[in-house]
Amino acid sequence: MEKVKTRTKDMTDGSIIRQIILFSLPLMFGNIFQMLYNTVDSIVVGNFVGKEALAAVGSTTMIVNMLVFFFNGFSVGAGVIISRFFGAKETERLHRAIETTMTMTFIFCVLFTVIGVLGVEPMLRFMATPDDVFDDATIYLKVYFMGFTGLLIYNMGSGILRAVGDTTRPLMFLVFTSIMNIVLDLLLVIGFRLGIAGVAYATIISQMISAILTLILLTRSEDVYRFVWRDMGIDTEILKLIFMVGLPAGIQSVITAFSNVFVQSYVNHFGSSCMAGWSSYNKLDTFIMLPMSSMAMAATTFVSQNIGAGKIKRAEKGTRITVILATLVTIIIAAFLFVFAEPSIRLFSQDQSVIDYGALFIHANVFFLVANCVNHTLAGALRGRGDSRGPMVIMIACFVVIRQIYLFVVTNFVDNTPLLVGLGYPVGWVTCCITEVLYYRIRWANRRNGPKEATA
Repeated sequence: MEKVKTRTKDMTDGSIIRQIILFSLPLMFGNIFQMLYNTVDSIVVGNFVGKEALAAVGSTTMIVNMLVFFFNGFSVGAGVIISRFFGAKETERLHRAIETTMTMTFIFCVLFTVIGVLGVEPMLRFMATPDDVFDDATIYLKVYFMGFTGLLIYNMGSGILRAVGDTTRPLMFLVFTSIMNIVLDLLLVIGFRLGIAGVAYATIISQMISAILTLILLTRSEDVYRFVWRDMGIDTEILKLIFMVGLPAGIQSVITAFSNVFVQSYVNHFGSSCMAGWSSYNKLDTFIMLPMSSMAMAATTFVSQNIGAGKIKRAEKGTRITVILATLVTIIIAAFLFVFAEPSIRLFSQDQSVIDYGALFIHANVFFLVANCVNHTLAGALRGRGDSRGPMVIMIACFVVIRQIYLFVVTNFVDNTPLLVGLGYPVGWVTCCITEVLYYRIRWANRRNGPKEATA
């Protein structure tokens, strides 16, 4: 293979801790700025439009996530295969994997835009969205899905760059477009008084700019990951490998997101104040999960590259180190948010009932995120080894089946309160943590040969 350019990062040699941290930090900051899109939307509508609009933005998150998470599963599969070819120094297969990945991305852009726009109103009705929230939620989602292409192209493009170790330039694009999103939010909502439609327009414009910047980078690069338009096409062998890893991850994420739609429907029964409080809590909860998500992505790339290079013991050591680092960071952030729960919710709304509900959910749930930290990091490592089916089955069982059983029991036979409904999340996290640790130790911890897929 030709000499690798400095923008890529070979993680098969050198200090494991240093590589994990240097890889994760740009990812974490990038994820923070990506989350700022919807968070700023919530802050602006909560303070300048009203709590009903805030509830509308929050209630749409689960619907958007079902499509985004499925696509991200495909992105994970593509990243694993690209990382493996990169680690194995197979330049030609790496090139074919990138062309296949981008071709499929454009197909998904068209498909998901149509599904999203047509499915908005049926999904909102299915979630028992209150009348005072329904119209705003419909407007926001229809505009958002019309510009869905930008989000998908950026996510896949940045995924390709991460697979070869480049996390810095995707971060730079996100910083730029996140600032743009904030400016557009304020301009369209306060200046042009477009209400909830304004924040949706601001988001899709910013995401489209990030997609264009990423495409320019991929097509003009002279590095091993260059995307060539005339070579677009689908290599069925490589696509099969991508789906073997990515499809289980995508299915698991979609089913989990769909399960969360049920959780949202339980919350919707308590009215717009509780919905707005739950929405605000979820935005903060997502920020806490960013370090663990970044570490999980680092684990996927690190393990996949080392599997490709045949370094199984190094892959296992990297997994242990990543779990420890992610757990420590999560504990520190959770403690901070627990102490400053009410001021954090005030960022989104000055309505006292919204603040009370949001603080209630934070105090009840925040420290249970340590269990979820282990879930995501181990799942990332397992996917890096080519094992997506194990995490898929475990997470569906815990995040969907057990969580829904719990919610049905407590709301019908115990007491239908916001607190007990909110605890549905930790119930799934804890059971998943216990199960996934056992699965990893039994199947992988002492295994000295990579999974069958590692030879692809």
